[in-house]
Amino acid sequence: MTQLYGKQYSKDELERMTGYMFQLAGIQLGELTDGRARGMRVATVRTGSGFEFQVLLDRAMDIWLAEHAGRPLAWLHPALGGPALYEPRGDGWARTFGGGLVTTCGLTHFGHPEVDQGEELGLHGRISHCAASSCQVREGWQGDDYTLELTGVTRQAVLFGEYLTLERTISTRLGANHLAIHDRVRNDGYRPTPHMILYHCNFGFPVVSPDSEVLLADEAVRPRDEDARAGVDRWHLFEAPQADFREQVFFHQPRVGADGMVRAAIVNRQLGFGAFIRYRAAELPCLAQWKMMGARDYVCALEPANYWETPRHVLREEGRLRFLQPGEEVDYYLEIGALTSVEEVQAFEREIGE
Repeated sequence: MTQLYGKQYSKDELERMTGYMFQLAGIQLGELTDGRARGMRVATVRTGSGFEFQVLLDRAMDIWLAEHAGRPLAWLHPALGGPALYEPRGDGWARTFGGGLVTTCGLTHFGHPEVDQGEELGLHGRISHCAASSCQVREGWQGDDYTLELTGVTRQAVLFGEYLTLERTISTRLGANHLAIHDRVRNDGYRPTPHMILYHCNFGFPVVSPDSEVLLADEAVRPRDEDARAGVDRWHLFEAPQADFREQVFFHQPRVGADGMVRAAIVNRQLGFGAFIRYRAAELPCLAQWKMMGARDYVCALEPANYWETPRHVLREEGRLRFLQPGEEVDYYLEIGALTSVEEVQAFEREIGE
């Protein structure tokens, strides 16, 4: 049965009352036509519950706009640009970083710019500026669930260098307030290749506000630097926007549930509204939190990753850098969604504590 508009419906009931399922939910392909993002292919996904999000096919199928019933979940920035505008050196990545619900960092490096064995590595890696190919939309009934699925393949490859393939599936269903991302990263080259990945999940107002807080059960929290150390006692709380705020990054050791999943959320209790992430910890053992209370730059990101933010050359020197062998693949799983009432916030808080 499908929960929709406060009632339960069967497949037969919904089909009798609609001429076309797109009336209720669906995936619509399109193209952005203005500004720096002109020409980028997009897929807009509606679940019928008020949950809607936009997938950027030309940005590794990352997710930009996301909202529930007109209330934003994601923080957005006007720097968003097409992959042709990507500046790979230094901090150039930020010149086309548009925020959004999910930005994928990797696949061979994330974090600050550095040089590793003579290779210049720019901020947060290249994959989010690579276009997906073989994109497919699948919509249809599976029992009494009407499912929506978008798949595609993004390749990070260079002559005489890495050849990593990201196979991504984004799925949801009619009536749902969440989405799931299933990624498979594979080394399609013939030499061992470093592999680092981080999911930059960016939440903004009204999820983030002075009335909001982070819900997370963790074993330990560690500030990245002195700026973060000054705010470590308030890592879970938010201030009003400040013009001169210096970003704070915290590294969490999250508690893992009996099902192998980590759960975290940012909730605005005054509104009874929030956003959550739920992800498999076996492949993503680390969680970073980016707290930025700047005017305009008013955002908190929850960032599951396979490493703490450590320079790649340091990981290599310490013998901790992961390499994918030729043909080797690894799967990642992440859920992101909206909490749309006080009751849902309380239920998720109980789920975190279990």
